[in-house]
Amino acid sequence: MAMKSAQAQEASKRETRRTPALRVKVYDQLSRSQKLADEGKTDEALEALENVKSKASSMNSYELAMMYNFYGFIYYNVERFDEAITAFETVVEQQPIPESFELSTLFSLAQLHMMRGNFDKTVSFLERWETLNASVNPNSEIPAKNYVLKAQAMYQQKSYDKASGYINKAIEIVEAQDDIPDENWYVLQRAVYYELKQPEKVKDVLLKLVKHFDEPKYWVQLGGMYGELGEEKKQLAILETAYQQGYIESGSDMFNLAQLYYYHQMPFKGARLIEQGFESGALDKNLKNLKFLSQCWVLAKENEEAVPIMKAAADLSDDGELDAQLGQIYLNMEKWQQAISASEAALAKGGLRNEGTVHLVKGMAFFNVGQYNDALNELAEAEKFKSSRGMAQQWSKFVETEKVSAEKLTVSLSQ
Repeated sequence: MAMKSAQAQEASKRETRRTPALRVKVYDQLSRSQKLADEGKTDEALEALENVKSKASSMNSYELAMMYNFYGFIYYNVERFDEAITAFETVVEQQPIPESFELSTLFSLAQLHMMRGNFDKTVSFLERWETLNASVNPNSEIPAKNYVLKAQAMYQQKSYDKASGYINKAIEIVEAQDDIPDENWYVLQRAVYYELKQPEKVKDVLLKLVKHFDEPKYWVQLGGMYGELGEEKKQLAILETAYQQGYIESGSDMFNLAQLYYYHQMPFKGARLIEQGFESGALDKNLKNLKFLSQCWVLAKENEEAVPIMKAAADLSDDGELDAQLGQIYLNMEKWQQAISASEAALAKGGLRNEGTVHLVKGMAFFNVGQYNDALNELAEAEKFKSSRGMAQQWSKFVETEKVSAEKLTVSLSQ
């Protein structure tokens, strides 16, 4: 919003509306109040305007309009917005005044009402502007900024279909001139499409935001939309490109990309990204993150990397699930005693999804250290669970056979 005094006088000479002149004496008195306002002397500026207002009976419509215009700007500059609105509304009540002056004031009123949350009045003053402009400039089109302001008002009122029509028109006008619309226009368009549950169109707007403004948040949001659309490969490609440009910085974004690596069978990359998050401080070494990191290392078949991470996660966990997984890893690594200890910890904590498997692992580990009776006891426990019963029975037969063979060998050696 800017003062339109001298410009309004000049424009009035070219307009068809017959308006009275703004006398120099009145303008000088108004300018004095403006000077005081510019110096931060608001009360004195308003007092000067009151002196002018005391002579209102001798002032013409243009002079009265300019006086209220000065009131409006002084109130606006000290953020007394409701009083500014009242003053500017009084401006356009004075008739006749130059059309250009009335047009600029009507638009200012639309903006002010928008700012104050008076959305119906925003649209009302915009439509008054459009009606007057059509009579003054019959061949002119409605400016894009008018459509944007209407779109904002409709969006705030949750009239998303109307908002969509207005913001689309504004953007079409600017793009048709091979120009780039304001960034916030695209942001509003994206928000409208999101509310209308049109993810494909949200994605298209984000592609423009990435192209024209190259902000990290738009890359991340675009990746998210590809994910929502089920286009995981494009999601990964976009987020990996963003990562290479240094745009993946927050802990949540790092974790999301690491998950994508994991699900696309690239666990090594996922693990390294989580570790980078730990090093930078973006990610905390909490249960969730440590558990996921260990899963990445397990999938990458890097058991030596996985074990200390999973152990740290297991220490933070209230249930025995991670200890059970750790026991399985130790078994695969042929670290029998560690497998037994981890399985015992799992059983002690409880909360297991498949307790039978833990007994099975423990039984197999006991077998491998030659503790056949302990192995058979654990396998008997494993047989109590349907999911591990078949495997436990097979192992029990094998252990029984090996036990007999070992006992015969012992007897033979003792003779």
